[in-house]
Amino acid sequence: MCCFLGDLHKEVTLHLDRQYYVYILASGLGGTLYVGVTNDLLGRVSLHRGGLGSVFTSKYGVKRLVYYEVHEEIEQAIKREKQIKRWKRAWKIRMIEEHNPNWEDLFQKLA
Repeated sequence: MCCFLGDLHKEVTLHLDRQYYVYILASGLGGTLYVGVTNDLLGRVSLHRGGLGSVFTSKYGVKRLVYYEVHEEIEQAIKREKQIKRWKRAWKIRMIEEHNPNWEDLFQKLA
């Protein structure tokens, strides 16, 4: 019983420490946009940059991380991703430019 509770404690602790990210990638300044959600931002963006993240990002060269936000709950992150995906392109661009006016690749600062 002790080991099970210890494992449970580890699992709960890992869950509490987990962060979820909603992110936007772009092909370049004002280019094609992709909105995604992940619990491993560096790993997921690395996959996109290597052409393995998704067919869409590979096809259109969408590799530049231009925006991300952190959420503590996966449900919050998924809800936010869906919300942003429904937005008009102009709204997404405005949000990106409020936080990252030059559309710098934020991946470099995270790595």
